[in-house]
Amino acid sequence: MSESDKARRLLIVKLKAEGVIRSPEVERAMLIVPREEFIPQEYRRFAYSDNPLPILKGQTISAPHMCAMMCEALKMRKGERVLEVGTGSGYHAALCAEIVSPTDKPIKGYVVTLEYYKELAKFAHENLKRTGYDTRVDVIACDGSMGSPTRIKYDKILVTAAAPSLPKTLVDQLRNGGRLVIPIGSYLQQLTLVEKVNNEIKIKELGGCIFVRLRGQLGFKDETSL
Repeated sequence: MSESDKARRLLIVKLKAEGVIRSPEVERAMLIVPREEFIPQEYRRFAYSDNPLPILKGQTISAPHMCAMMCEALKMRKGERVLEVGTGSGYHAALCAEIVSPTDKPIKGYVVTLEYYKELAKFAHENLKRTGYDTRVDVIACDGSMGSPTRIKYDKILVTAAAPSLPKTLVDQLRNGGRLVIPIGSYLQQLTLVEKVNNEIKIKELGGCIFVRLRGQLGFKDETSL
């Protein structure tokens, strides 16, 4: 077992003990997906510290506990269609893919992930290809605040950047019975769960959080806007 594998397992044990990881699906995905492969070389030694890390374009890869919290809140299942807004390095998309389309399993879901920055979309695609997730994850460089250009509905949607308010474009792409997790707010952000039940929207705040800001037409126009 490599040092990275050992560190990954120790982190999973810690997150389970803290009650962050609760389901076998999330535990399995976090054990399988190598976070170090989605981090710039100079930060790889910190891959299994429970902290966000810099990637490109002033963006970050979320802390492992936050990735786990969002995955648990989404309650993804095998075979589902997942939309991610904010690809970053591709790590969270790989976690989602491992849950909805597990390696070497016949049930195949898929993930579409949208990235505002072309350089990050390229970086993420390279990471996903190297780790074998490129066949289960489609990376699209576009304004994710406006939703997926495919215009289909998704079972689950996650947004990995804070929006000033809940984008109607994303709610419209959530199928009935689906779940959406998104941080909302400027400096004081709330991780927010949106459920579509009988085509009505239910909203629940899951707690404070700190994310980079969503860019695009329905995001923040610049880094200083409120």
